[in-house]
Amino acid sequence: MNKLLVSALASTILLTGGVTAQEANSEKQAKSAIQFRQALLQLVRSNVGALGAMAKGAIPMDTQTIETNATRIEQLSLMMDDYFALDTRAFDVDTAALPKIWQNRADFATKIDALTEASQGLKAVAMNGDESAYKAAIGGVLRSCKGCHDSYKAE
Repeated sequence: MNKLLVSALASTILLTGGVTAQEANSEKQAKSAIQFRQALLQLVRSNVGALGAMAKGAIPMDTQTIETNATRIEQLSLMMDDYFALDTRAFDVDTAALPKIWQNRADFATKIDALTEASQGLKAVAMNGDESAYKAAIGGVLRSCKGCHDSYKAE
């Protein structure tokens, strides 16, 4: 019975995690959270880079790379809200994340959803082999990244 209660409580915490942010308890906790966020975003960046190069014509379009990278970006986007749930504003830590993330969690969540949807759309286009739609679908992913950066990242 206790396992069921613990499982239900954990599910509730996970489901409501995106609604409000928990404040970091220490500078060490804040630094750790930032390290994980930055690692997650570096993985996104590594997958977006090849897509951007394809969209610009710097490298040839490659259906398998597009599908693989779109899948990765989708998976990473699904982790973002969890990794930004800890509010690190109370500590003087090195981060490009603007305080507005925790002041406007609902809008931030819509930006994450936009990336998820754009990456799913790109994956669908690649799986269908519709090469004429590759560039536009890649553009959707890039615009979703920019939309979030414009609002929530210090440049």
